[in-house]
Amino acid sequence: MMSETYRIGLGNNNNSLREKANSDFVSFWDEQAKHLSWFSPWDKTLDWSPPFAKWFVGGTINASYNALDIHQSEKSTKSAILWEGENGESRNVTYGEMFTLVQKFANVLKSLGVQKDDRVTIYLPMVPELIVSMLACARIGAIHTVIFSGFSATSIKDRVSDSKSKIIITADGGYRRGKIVKLKDVIDDAIKDIDFVEHVVVLERTKNKITMNPKDNLWNDLMNNISELCSAEALPSDHPLYILYTSGTTGKPKGVLHGTGGYLTHLHSTFKWAFDIKDSDVFFCTADIGWVTGHSYVAYAPFLHGATQVMYEGAPDFPDASRMWDILQKYKVTIFYTTPTALRMFMKFGDEIPNSFDLSNLRLLGSVGEPINPEVWKWYFKTIGKEKCPIIDTWWQTETGGMLISPLPGLESIPLKPGSGTLPIPGVDISVVDEIGKDVPVNTKGYLVIKNPWPGMLLTLWNDDEKYKTVYWSKYENCYYPGDYARKDEDGYLWLLGRADDVLKVAGHRIGTAELESCIVSHPSVAESAVCGIPDEVKGEVIIAFVVLKQGVEQNSKILEKEIIDKIRNNIGSIATPKQIYFVSKLPKTRSGKIMRRLLKAIGNNEKIGDVSTLEDGAAVTEVQQVFDELKTSIKNNLE
Repeated sequence: MMSETYRIGLGNNNNSLREKANSDFVSFWDEQAKHLSWFSPWDKTLDWSPPFAKWFVGGTINASYNALDIHQSEKSTKSAILWEGENGESRNVTYGEMFTLVQKFANVLKSLGVQKDDRVTIYLPMVPELIVSMLACARIGAIHTVIFSGFSATSIKDRVSDSKSKIIITADGGYRRGKIVKLKDVIDDAIKDIDFVEHVVVLERTKNKITMNPKDNLWNDLMNNISELCSAEALPSDHPLYILYTSGTTGKPKGVLHGTGGYLTHLHSTFKWAFDIKDSDVFFCTADIGWVTGHSYVAYAPFLHGATQVMYEGAPDFPDASRMWDILQKYKVTIFYTTPTALRMFMKFGDEIPNSFDLSNLRLLGSVGEPINPEVWKWYFKTIGKEKCPIIDTWWQTETGGMLISPLPGLESIPLKPGSGTLPIPGVDISVVDEIGKDVPVNTKGYLVIKNPWPGMLLTLWNDDEKYKTVYWSKYENCYYPGDYARKDEDGYLWLLGRADDVLKVAGHRIGTAELESCIVSHPSVAESAVCGIPDEVKGEVIIAFVVLKQGVEQNSKILEKEIIDKIRNNIGSIATPKQIYFVSKLPKTRSGKIMRRLLKAIGNNEKIGDVSTLEDGAAVTEVQQVFDELKTSIKNNLE
């Protein structure tokens, strides 16, 4: 199964590093950890009691110290954050200013009674104070738990109740698609029946009217007369840095717990290797800090390297589809890291918009969040990167802490294959296996497994060691199972094929949704697609597909449907033929950009949709339901 390759790199080639990692991964990570600033050295590099790993045992370190203190002598006047508000505001926050803000806010937290190991919930829009809050918590050893600012009061209550946070940091509001999201009102609703929350700190972002309750304190009032000096606590390497809640299969969120020393080592290394970061770079990761990409590659990794980054508050296509390219041009961005979902949306609007902006400063492009299909990869490479920028297609999870599969232009120059994450990062042993854990042949679909511990891995699930063992370590002995399908090609490159639980079972055949959706999107008229299965008495399940066409495509559904079905039959096989294709103008998505397939499945099964609090646009669900109902009625009439 040959794949198209692109031989473009940045000229680096350090094979010795990968060779060291392959021969002794523990010694390898021991060397990488020395790039950080430690208060005291470790006695043991790895304490591995499967499935629990402790890295750099006995060493003491602080994330805030490594993010800020170490840069003050040489980079205090360098821009840390170039902030762009959705409403057109902008700020330039230097490393010196961040250092002062973080120390002051750490003292604010202390004045409110926050101590080491206390939990602090952060519910803020994408403003610099969000990172200030995180680094202030890290400075004093408090455990932060950031909640994405699009979540509902019910979602917040669940998370605050689970973490037992004594402090909540929020804002009066934030801007989203030109409207004010009233964050303080949501917090008031979420904690009205919670008695253990002692204080709420409120940042004034939008100046909308809010109710100040007895527990509430304004950010500026607390910061006005507080000391600017706060030393960073020397914390054990495995001291918890944060809890980040991620979706569970039962609907209850899982609290993923990450440590400090190992996590920082992983981020420092992967940020350098993957992005080839230089002092002159302007880095822009579009992820919201409410998700793990924003934690790892916005709030922490860029600061570890003293990098300058762009931080954007709003929606990527507001007020129009040119917003991202305008930001790249305005700030002369050199490294751009975004999601395939966003790229498919940009593709839908055509090449004319990005081509009207000066993107010549770009030297490297990245992709994260889900498998990137080859057509989107090639569009990204040609239209945005002008065929001169390597594409870093990264695979990782909330639980892994940082990227585990990616091209590494800062380390080595290798051919890139559209759609493949290429190779595991050094020091991580990844295989593709069958049901019994045996390696599958080349180009055979199997389960992705990680065979050794790595520094960025989660410590456990918050207050639930047993669930941690069951969810991630029970399928294969002493192997971490992320729940993804993959295949490995003849060059050892890994191809992610979607979640193993996103599998359609048609007449006994297992078909991955990502594989089928990628095939549909490879049609030149298609911008996005989502497939799901609905019950069928004969086949078990039949496939239905929802398809969004590119802007300007004249829709002749019968012809397009035939062309798409022919493509599926040729590329995958007739067993994967959808029973029905529905053409819609948008798909229901979370605010992080992931398609909510459970909603499509509910629509297909005539079930109730349920909670849509994380939807980007609730109207999309109504529209899909309407289209589905209309087509169903039409089919019924035709049969009669």
